[in-house]
Amino acid sequence: MEPLNVVAELWERIEARDWDGVGELIAHDAVIEWPVSGERIVGRANFIAVNSDGVTDADGDERSVEVLRILADGDFVVTEVEIPQEHVVYRAVSLWTVRAGEIVEAREYWTSPGQDPAPRWRAGYVEPLVAE
Repeated sequence: MEPLNVVAELWERIEARDWDGVGELIAHDAVIEWPVSGERIVGRANFIAVNSDGVTDADGDERSVEVLRILADGDFVVTEVEIPQEHVVYRAVSLWTVRAGEIVEAREYWTSPGQDPAPRWRAGYVEPLVAE
């Protein structure tokens, strides 16, 4: 399977809560880094545990996953996803490396729009970004 298709399938399986299927796409010794929170997930089992444990909101409703953008160049795939919840929207830009049909490493930048307010000094140089 082409790297772009591997990562697209990963998001589809996460959306479907198909954890066995997710495991088929992640290398046993994969390394996924989350620089914003300063965490590193090592191994398929830990990746599945982290993701499967956090897929419901406070009311027990499952979170949806919307892939906003996906681009590939050889073994490297970039995705932008959005996971809306009742009171917050999570967004992530993820940089994936795929080899032999498996994700072997990734670096994901997770945040929420508005979480990091713009400093006042830039107000004369920028305009507000309106959500689409």
